[in-house]
This record gives sequence, C-alpha cells and structure tokens, in this order.
Amino acid sequence: MLGGRPVFVLFGSSIVQYSFSNGGWGATLADIYARKADILLRGYIGWNTRRALQVMDKVFPKDSPVQPSLVIVYFGGNDSIAAHSSGLGPHVPIDEYIDNMRKIADHLKSLSEKTRVIFLSCPPLNEEMLRTSTSSTILSEIVRTNETCHLYSDACVALCKEMNLKVVDLWHAMQKREDWMTACFTDGLHLSEEGSNIVVEEILKVVKEADWEPCLHWKALPTEFAEDSPYDLVSSGGDATVNPSEWTIHRKIPWD
Repeated sequence: MLGGRPVFVLFGSSIVQYSFSNGGWGATLADIYARKADILLRGYIGWNTRRALQVMDKVFPKDSPVQPSLVIVYFGGNDSIAAHSSGLGPHVPIDEYIDNMRKIADHLKSLSEKTRVIFLSCPPLNEEMLRTSTSSTILSEIVRTNETCHLYSDACVALCKEMNLKVVDLWHAMQKREDWMTACFTDGLHLSEEGSNIVVEEILKVVKEADWEPCLHWKALPTEFAEDSPYDLVSSGGDATVNPSEWTIHRKIPWD
C-alpha cells in the first residue's frame, strides 16, 4: 500500500479480469475512488471456486502487513457450466460451490477485523448471443443456461444471508432493465459498459448503506493531498487559486 490509502481487491473469474476493459466496472470504481483507495485486480478468466481455493493463501496471505479494506468476489458462472462427460472442465456441483464460497468468505473475514467482503452473484445470460459468439474449433461445447445461472445466483445470495455477508444480486439487478439482453453484454456473457454500470451502481449502493466503521463509500473517504496550494489553478480574478481535488465534472455519470 502506497501513501496509506485503503486497498480494495476485485477477486474472481473473467467478469473480474475484464472489468478494466471497455468501460468495465473495475475501471469505473478505480475512477470513482481515485485519490481515495487503491483498486487491485485479481481476476482469472475461466476459473471456478476450486481454483480460487487453491490460491487463497497466495492472493490473500494472512501474514501480510497490509490487509485489504474491501474484497469484492465473483465466482459462479464457470462453476455453473454443465459437467463434461470426461470429468474435466470448470463445472462444480452446486453443493460444493456453496461450500467453496463459504471457505472463501471465511478466509477473507479472517484477514483482519476491518476487512469487508461483498459477493457478486451470477448475472443472467443472453443465451442466443452466447451461442453465436462462442462457437470454437478448439474447445468442446460449453453449455451455459439461465436456468443454472439462476440456481447458482440464488445459492450465493442465500449463503450471504446465512453468513451475514453483503451481496449484490446481479441476477435480479440486471433484469430490472427492460433491454438487458441486448444492452448488458458484449458476447451474451461478459459485460458491456451498460452492464458494468449496473454493477457499479449496485456496489456503491451496498457500500453506502453498510453499517461499516470506517465507512468505505467514496464520499466518506478523504481525498489524498487535497489541501489548498498556491500551485493550484489560478482563479478568474487572478488573485487566488482554485483547488480542483474534488472535481468530478469529467464523469459521464454523476455517481452517488
């Protein structure tokens, strides 16, 4: 950690790894929290909860001198893929998925008394778009359905209720938008800028409403080096400077 800022870690599969691309939700969070918190990306395309558990001690070592203030976790989309006849592949039965997510949560909660956790549940799919975009000669058929995504999403939400964890129910949040099937995806699975904006909105809502001490909402965190300076921009009157540290006029969306 540089300069004493809080550290937020985004941990998950491709929806996390791609979150800094094409107006992704990770990049938007990094902009919102600029000079307030450091957003670290730990995303791994294709991963399921089994692989996540294999690296928990490496990605989140318990003896690290600096522990994250917030970890946002997404796994489930790959776990929910239909099982392959060979036994290979990312499928994880739902009972094991729940157990694995519980172990992930327990590990993260043990890092420090101040480490907070938010789980993201499985979003829906545009199955037709996905079939068109993922045809491949090098991969076996990948079977993803909204039926199984819904089951794994509900399982994640139920686990968070059981463990008193914060959760963003992406399955329902995405479908509040009438045109979600066409607007929210780049390929039927991964998120477009519009889909990512829903994720950001829901995360900010959870953080703002959480009874956490300290509060981790961006408006509650101090801006680094925000004191007035004679080296700031000169005012129109020419006799003073204007401090731009808190300006947000560059943003297309006035995030709350």
